[in-house]
Amino acid sequence: MRVSRTLRVEVHETHVRATLDRPEKRNAIDRDLVDALHSLCAELEREPRTLILTGAGGIFAAGADIAQLRERRAADALEGINTHCFARIRALPMPVIAVVDGYALGGGAELAYAADIRIGTPALRIGNPETGLGIIAAAGATWRLREIVGEPLAAEILLTGRVLDAAEALAAGLVTQVLEPDEARAEAERIAARIAALDHAATQATKRALLAPRDAHPAIDLHEQAVLFESPEKERRMTAFLERKRT
Repeated sequence: MRVSRTLRVEVHETHVRATLDRPEKRNAIDRDLVDALHSLCAELEREPRTLILTGAGGIFAAGADIAQLRERRAADALEGINTHCFARIRALPMPVIAVVDGYALGGGAELAYAADIRIGTPALRIGNPETGLGIIAAAGATWRLREIVGEPLAAEILLTGRVLDAAEALAAGLVTQVLEPDEARAEAERIAARIAALDHAATQATKRALLAPRDAHPAIDLHEQAVLFESPEKERRMTAFLERKRT
């Protein structure tokens, strides 16, 4: 897989780990990093694997690159540079796990929101202070954050620039666990290993159903189940289960 100067990519048996690696800029998300994430997505779309996202230097991502944002104009906003990148990450066939250590602000928070599973660390500080910079959180926060934590808290975070600490993020369900950094990374790998042991087709079908709008249910669930009911892997796994039960 492509390794850029801003994104370190490591391929493991059960997952791919991508580390945002601009520690001198607190892993701020610039156009080069967005391009590297798109390249990674292209690989994971061709060969689906669970993705673990992390940041180097004890920081997930302190935001989008303000120097670049300051120079962007209306046409750049309409291009949706970060928006489309994070949407592509969200739509990856296999699960995305974010290990969110330290600051995850602005675009960094929105990248974390795009993950399926988020694990925090005690140093976590996550939120969207964009209005203080004269812009809005336009790369997913206005709808994803509401879906994750509910409208009242999402409104407070987005309208006041409130930044949650680790305990607040855990209480809100924004992260599912808070662990020391090394343990958080190890836990992400354990989750990836559990996912790898499951049927990949069923996992991908479950993710598609989870991401579908409410009015697509129950039709999408029944369609996905119909496909899986004809799968040789379903037959193999259920047969193995019944044989184990008999012994």
